[in-house]
Amino acid sequence: MPRFSANLGLLWPDRPLLQRIEAAARAGFRAIEMHFPYEVPASEVAEVARQHGLTILGINTAPGNIERGERGLGALAGREREFEAAIDQSIGYCVASGAAAIHVMAGNVVASERQRARLVFADNLRIAAVKAAAHELLLLLEPLNPRDNPGYFYSTVAEAVSLIEELGLPNVKLQFDVYHVAISEGDVLTKLQRYMPFVGNVQIAAVPSRAEPDEGEIAYPAIFAAVDALGYTGWVGCEYRPRGATDDGLRWMRGRL
Repeated sequence: MPRFSANLGLLWPDRPLLQRIEAAARAGFRAIEMHFPYEVPASEVAEVARQHGLTILGINTAPGNIERGERGLGALAGREREFEAAIDQSIGYCVASGAAAIHVMAGNVVASERQRARLVFADNLRIAAVKAAAHELLLLLEPLNPRDNPGYFYSTVAEAVSLIEELGLPNVKLQFDVYHVAISEGDVLTKLQRYMPFVGNVQIAAVPSRAEPDEGEIAYPAIFAAVDALGYTGWVGCEYRPRGATDDGLRWMRGRL
């Protein structure tokens, strides 16, 4: 059975971050992920996690200008300086908090700019990977499904893996989000098997609702069995939107933590 981590970007949305960390520990989780924790000092996050015996896995790079609908800066031409500042921010936060990985958000790109955007993203990742490697940090690439994220730079696993193969850098890996893969392209088990050598983290949610993974189209017991059979030893992030109170929705995890 995989080890499950709590993604505090979505779980316990009714409370501030430090209280979410405490809630995750009370619920039995031993690891956490975060989206954009930057408003809370990293030292405070580190201390609360330490008090509760929690491993901090990963955070996201800053999304850019949310009011303009931006979802990252990594693939945006002309924004290289801002991207480098965002990477520096993420690395500094990881070092101070003890987090181990950074999801490098690519951003929204119009179709006519996609080829140029790929070159920009690859160049930015080369610079970011060197900086991250100096602190033994992992960079994660995650395609996002086009239904929820129209215009995002990439939506398929193959696109992310082609970048990873081109870069050939040991600290650039795939974040395999079962929810996004299922919405974007389906055939999840086949893709897990094909791309497992590139996977640095796995995330889950129900399809199509993105609620607790106990409903919908995906038979998660089969996913968990496949992850184990393929030799994955990392964490599986619970990145879903609870149907109600987060603790009430954790019934699906009984006997799994």
